[in-house]
Amino acid sequence: MYALFIVLNQTDFLDEILANFLEAGVKGATILDSQGMASAIMNNENRNIPIFGSLNQFFESARPYNKTIFTVLESEEEVEKAAQIVKDTLGDATKAGAGLMFSVPIGNVYPLGERE
Repeated sequence: MYALFIVLNQTDFLDEILANFLEAGVKGATILDSQGMASAIMNNENRNIPIFGSLNQFFESARPYNKTIFTVLESEEEVEKAAQIVKDTLGDATKAGAGLMFSVPIGNVYPLGERE
């Protein structure tokens, strides 16, 4: 089993990615509101501290918030299929810092409670 994480900066693509996951048989995913480090630094009240001020020029274009999607998949093939869905959905947007994806192996999954 694997977990696929997608940090999506271009959140306009979220609904389309989820719809494409459903069509491909991805059974579920969790979506979190998230914020990158650059955005957190830029929006921090301590940004007047000299070290943050010198980083200001690098982070001015930081997106304020993004979405983090994660899903648990059975096989590497499913991970590759889901990753390709994201790449295909984003198309040329991947050239503009749309986010990042990574997968990690999972040792065990422990369902909590029963589904109704």
